[in-house]
Parts: sequence; C-alpha cells; structure tokens
Amino acid sequence: MEKQTLGRTDELAMERTRLANERTFLAYFRTFIVFLSSGFAILKISALEEIMTVGYMLVIIAPVLLITGLLRFLHVRKQLRKHYYTRV
Repeated sequence: MEKQTLGRTDELAMERTRLANERTFLAYFRTFIVFLSSGFAILKISALEEIMTVGYMLVIIAPVLLITGLLRFLHVRKQLRKHYYTRV
C-alpha cells in the first residue's frame, strides 16, 4: 500500500486521531492506577477482610489493563505511521 500525501484538512484529522489515541491511553493508565491503589488499600485495611479476594482481583487486573492500553496505543500509532506521512 502506497503512503498518501495529506492535505491540510487531512493533517488536522490525523492530529485529532493521534490526540484521541493518547487520551485513550491515559484513560487506560488512570484506570490502572485506580484499580491498583484500590486493590492495595483493600488488602492493607484489616476491617475489609471479607473482601480480600476483591483486593487480589483488582491487583491482578490492574497490570492487564495497563498492558492492554499500551498495546492498543502502540497499534494505533503504528497504523497511523504505516498509512500516512505525518508527524505522528
């Protein structure tokens, strides 16, 4: 597939797509932080012993969310670079 040279409107659309990709990654990262900190808080507070499994689940799910967000971010960035000449 041949790369296309973009007009000004298309360049702006690509920039919006790049920024949306970054915002989506930051949402995944924010969710990772919340899950991880909530999981550790549940595990540390002795009054919450009845939901310790929830704490462990949150601590296990958090890195999965981060990896998923990172892989998605890199995939979209690669696709943008692959198909268009741009400053991505």
